Amino acid sequence: MSAQETKPDSFVMSDLWTGLWKTGWQSLSPPRMPLAAWPNPAQVAFGAWQEYWTDAWQRSVLYWDVMRKRGNLALEHQEKGKPPVLSFPYEMVVDGRTLDEPVNYFLLRIIPGEDTPVDPRKRPFVVVDPRAGHGPGIGGFKADSEIGVAMKAGHPCYFVGFRPEPEPDQTLEDVGRAEAAFLRKVVELHPEAQGRPCVIGNCQAGWAVMMLSAVAPELMGPVLIAGAPLSYWAGSGTQNPMRYSGGLFGGSWLALLASDLGNGRFDGAHLVANFESLNPANTYWNKQYNVYAKVDTEESRYLEFERWWGGFYLLNEEEMRFIVDNLFVGNKLAIGEIVTSAGRRIDLRNIRSPIVVFASWGDDITPPQQALNWILDCYSSDRELLSYEQTIVYLLHQEIGHLGIFVSGKVAKREHAEIVQALDVIETLPPGLYEMVIEDKQPETSSAELIPGRYVVRFERRTLDDIRALEDTREDEKPFAAVARVSEISESLYRTYMRPWVQAWSTDDTAEMLRRLHPHRLQYSLLSDQNPGMQPLKQLAEWVRANRQTVSSDNPFLAMEKAMSGQITDALTRYGEARDHASELIFNAIYTSPWLQAVLGLRSANSEVPAPHARDAAHETLVAQKVAALRARIDQGGLREGVVRIILYAGAEEGSVDTRGFRMVERLREEYFAAELPALPPAQRREFIKEQFFMLLLDEEATLAALPKLLTTDEERRSALEAAQRVLTAIGELTPARKARLRRVAEILGEKNAGLKVVG
Repeated sequence: MSAQETKPDSFVMSDLWTGLWKTGWQSLSPPRMPLAAWPNPAQVAFGAWQEYWTDAWQRSVLYWDVMRKRGNLALEHQEKGKPPVLSFPYEMVVDGRTLDEPVNYFLLRIIPGEDTPVDPRKRPFVVVDPRAGHGPGIGGFKADSEIGVAMKAGHPCYFVGFRPEPEPDQTLEDVGRAEAAFLRKVVELHPEAQGRPCVIGNCQAGWAVMMLSAVAPELMGPVLIAGAPLSYWAGSGTQNPMRYSGGLFGGSWLALLASDLGNGRFDGAHLVANFESLNPANTYWNKQYNVYAKVDTEESRYLEFERWWGGFYLLNEEEMRFIVDNLFVGNKLAIGEIVTSAGRRIDLRNIRSPIVVFASWGDDITPPQQALNWILDCYSSDRELLSYEQTIVYLLHQEIGHLGIFVSGKVAKREHAEIVQALDVIETLPPGLYEMVIEDKQPETSSAELIPGRYVVRFERRTLDDIRALEDTREDEKPFAAVARVSEISESLYRTYMRPWVQAWSTDDTAEMLRRLHPHRLQYSLLSDQNPGMQPLKQLAEWVRANRQTVSSDNPFLAMEKAMSGQITDALTRYGEARDHASELIFNAIYTSPWLQAVLGLRSANSEVPAPHARDAAHETLVAQKVAALRARIDQGGLREGVVRIILYAGAEEGSVDTRGFRMVERLREEYFAAELPALPPAQRREFIKEQFFMLLLDEEATLAALPKLLTTDEERRSALEAAQRVLTAIGELTPARKARLRRVAEILGEKNAGLKVVG
């Protein structure tokens, strides 16, 4: 039988198949298939289209049903008074409305579950949520959250939240006094706790916590500020367009107008609208398309988030004016120009607790420059930072967005969890600037048993130049001085010529009407069961779920849908980039103009720079007194002072502190020195470390020469050297610099022939 006779009529052979057939490889020929069995291309296309259209129609119905549920959820949350969206049970501890100066803030105690017992002796954590348009709860929104990781580590947790409506005549100073009262209550409830509360301030709450820390430093333990803007003029071009808004709208008068239209209340929905405008691709397409594309699995996650996102809160006019005038436009916090009603200047250099700053390069609301440049404004040199005995640790994420800093489970499990685990190490770091570095633990990691989790954490010493290197230049901050001046003028004009008319027409009824008609509220109320047109949707969605037919993943029309979605995303992204670029160009064209500078009384666009803090004579006198006292105590102490002094000196050359070294110190104290060296309370331990560190900094020769007076016996000297060596080798082999320093100490102690491998 010939090859021609066996080939099916409906199959057209390629040259390859023909060649193989002629060589007798019939087994490689395609299967015989009659003409009727081959799929018709038109039928295939119609079948794929029918499958896709059925799925797309059903997804549309389910998507709009999710929107209906979102609206109902928002209305239900509003009817309940918009309580915190915490995923943990809680109880009221202090209601701010009962204080002498009532505020809408409150203190909650998080009730631990049976699977997360807490130790009352451990340092309590207090999470303060931001009041920036939305309601409270983002710090405990999920099990894997700031509250969640602290409770897993055994710490009692408290939460500072707020109600939707501010109290009449409430000010930010009143809020600060209330938060101080909350912290005193937490301390009172935990008399056996090892240290003052660790306070976490998210976003807006970050600068509020920093202000309180500067005014009442005795209340605070370590302070963690996450995604918190403190240097408002800082940023980088179109990467941070939000900083140009104040200048483009003429300053703070618009916030005052919004407050007047609200009859003395500023609607937080305006702030939310600003946030959402930053990323049009996500706001107007990606967020909603993600629900539509994954409507069978995405509903619960989306609604959980929208329960928080759809709750809008109000601020008093005075509160909003203070924020805009002093912070957003004036940038007065970092340079110490905010003065309380009692005449006290708020100086961030007064903070005595360790400060941990968590920021991200993916954050377009609070970029790292805004989170960190306050350090450059506060301190003119590294030596000045040390003179204020300040310990500052910063941690930079490479990609997470603003909300992800607070709500991402991955961030909670890694960054927040490691901060909690390393908090005792942070508190004992010598004064200075550090970067927290988190790396995966490897099989070959030295002293892996000293690492409780899956990450290795170390603190690299940094300088102010490292902060400066995070951006190309600070020159682009200078035009904002003109913005501040324009804001003062425009606000004065508004108060004189427009405000009386606006206030005359504003009432509680008109304010409520404007709030209800705000687009961000209408998207919830219109797409809810309050709208009669949404009533049939519920039954239709139930029928769709009962008869759901999903499209196959390889459907060509589904691929076309995804491709079109990508094109829409790209178009909106390009629009956003063009808008931001135009904003930057317009801003610079206006506020760097020589004629505007002249009109405003400024010498030039480059003449106004963030003013450094003025010289503080009282501080210099205090430093001189402390230096004299330290010099007088250099030869005082015993085994504890000797061991710590050796470790600080021998490890100083590396400029890095690893948590494994700290854990080794704890282990050695418990195993060998428990009787001679009882554990110190955290605050006392911190002061002790600072004292030994400054002695070495002031007079290294005299401080080392005093070691024989501290370690008086051969046994103490040998034990001190052995302990120092074990601590320094916890992270691996000793470097040549550390070996040389240990040899020097051994020679001073007369232990050159002590038998130690390093110093022998």
